[in-house]
Amino acid sequence: MYDFALPKTPAYDALIRAAQDRILILDGAMGTMIQTLNMTEEDFTAGGHIHGPGCRHHHSDHPQKGNNDLLVLTQPKAVEDIQLEFALAGADILETNTFSSTTIAQADYGLEDAVHDLNVAGAQVARQAATRAEAKDGRKRYVAGAVGPTNRTASISPDVNDPGFRAVSFDDLRVAYGQQIDGLIEGGSDLILIETIFDTLNAKAAIFAAFESFAKVGLRLPVMISGTITDASGRTLSGQTPTAFWHSVRHARPFTVGLNCALGADAMRPHLSELAGVADTFICAYPNAGLPNAFGQYDETPDQTAALVEVFAREGLINVAGGCCGTTPDHIRAIAEHVASYAPRQAKEKAVA
Repeated sequence: MYDFALPKTPAYDALIRAAQDRILILDGAMGTMIQTLNMTEEDFTAGGHIHGPGCRHHHSDHPQKGNNDLLVLTQPKAVEDIQLEFALAGADILETNTFSSTTIAQADYGLEDAVHDLNVAGAQVARQAATRAEAKDGRKRYVAGAVGPTNRTASISPDVNDPGFRAVSFDDLRVAYGQQIDGLIEGGSDLILIETIFDTLNAKAAIFAAFESFAKVGLRLPVMISGTITDASGRTLSGQTPTAFWHSVRHARPFTVGLNCALGADAMRPHLSELAGVADTFICAYPNAGLPNAFGQYDETPDQTAALVEVFAREGLINVAGGCCGTTPDHIRAIAEHVASYAPRQAKEKAVA
């Protein structure tokens, strides 16, 4: 089903060597930074002129404010500057601004036809930020094509009166993810990051789609897989423990497996420790800056977040560290500084071959 004999990209082995040598740094929250720009509907749509690499896209009467992924087409310089800030703060891996760039998620905005252009442009914008950062300090950055969970779940019914109903099928997800990943690869992504997984069946569809895309181009990119624990039960929304989650995705031989979002670093630690205890690949963690307050804001300071992430490093749990909701370039800079003196977790080579 998955062709592990495909030749690996040059970045693949370079990333493995880097993760064995030191704790790599992932960037922080794009949404948090976009919110500080106070953009209007006019900013999001560029006055209604939404142009992709090949064509103009029509969004009918759907409001676009809040469709952050669209900014790679309408405000690419703003997105690139944010990614550059994260890179110069210490990030080795820059995520594309494509978390919701599937036909399933973009249906809310009437922009299903823009998905290919969103992903190609998203990767290109991140690549430009990586190139600018390397020109400034000579350090290589990698672009991670960000693949979000979509706003539907394949394992759980959205209708309490019809538990057998599903709003999306595995094949629906596979096709949507395939369109996204094709665009991310075309745009120049170095790796694919399947993130914020609340339903492992969704993730399996994304993994399947990724390997279909790899077969099309004849190259295998590293895959990062990151789940999210939704509450104090220590389980994903679809009911899996970290151990069960790992055993459900290990067949993909991911470059990293880990956790992000939902919880702050303090609450994430026991679940991350469980995952690190069973996974035979590299571990990635990028928690929120604590839990949101009553106004939906994140109060944890950069030093507070970094001190908690440092515990992961001190306990030998991680190979990659970064930030999710609420984390700014200052958070990423502090995390990079706090983990710099620690050796990375040693993983068995077979899992990332």
